[in-house]
Amino acid sequence: MYLCLPKTTSAFYKIIMTISILGCGWFGLALAKSLLQDGITVKGSTTSESRLSLLAEAGVIPYLIQVDQNTVEFDVEFFYCDLLVVSIPPKIKTGESELFLQKITSIIGAVNQHQITQVIYISTTGVYGDLGIEVDDNSDPQPDTENGKLLLQAEQLFQNQPGFKTTIVRFGGLVGPGRHPGRFFAGKKDIVNGQAPVNLIHQIDAVGLVMAVIKSQHFGQVFNGCSPDHPSRSDFYTSAAKQGDFEVPEFKDELTGWKIVNSTRVKDILNYDFKVKNWLNCQF
Repeated sequence: MYLCLPKTTSAFYKIIMTISILGCGWFGLALAKSLLQDGITVKGSTTSESRLSLLAEAGVIPYLIQVDQNTVEFDVEFFYCDLLVVSIPPKIKTGESELFLQKITSIIGAVNQHQITQVIYISTTGVYGDLGIEVDDNSDPQPDTENGKLLLQAEQLFQNQPGFKTTIVRFGGLVGPGRHPGRFFAGKKDIVNGQAPVNLIHQIDAVGLVMAVIKSQHFGQVFNGCSPDHPSRSDFYTSAAKQGDFEVPEFKDELTGWKIVNSTRVKDILNYDFKVKNWLNCQF
């Protein structure tokens, strides 16, 4: 069983009283619940009316917000906050690169309009190219896919704003309650790149890392969010399938494109210690 994070100090409450989470989904809602335990007022957005009651039941003040390439449709009260967390999973279809960046620009416009001074933007380790090397938070990302290049451009749009400070958090693959990795490749055969190392983070560490950013007030920074354990795809997903009683997948014994993403600054700057350090013994 994982331990809850310690209660925040009184100084923290003086700085942050209300946090809005744009995209209160699988990760966003878990973060919201942790913030609520610390006495923070949390506003959360969804694009689905059916989720409004779910957010309200958790204690989150719910808002229905739609973001498109031209504007953000929202209740003005949502952006009345001390800190905005942008946690919108990037779904970039072929040929929609400009639309994605225009949506990011629309969000930034709303941040500036409401004079929010602190932002956390949830990005991904997809900004790093599979160049067969180890990288850390200080590395040049060098994306080698169109999606990776777009994700990096989105980060830069936030970072280049003079009116507010943004901390970028680049998560590896997210796993945990409701996202058991054993089902990802269950029963599949001849899966490529079986010896490539995995770059993953458990939900409890994803929440813990962002909480550490908020409490320490480290804005204008970049942090990678990946467990320090990087077993091969074959070992990890085979073990996870067995643990979850899924059909065991079969991987090709090969190593093609790969990277290992290290979270150096999480330890050095945030002094955060990952809870999940051994994936093969992890209970999802």
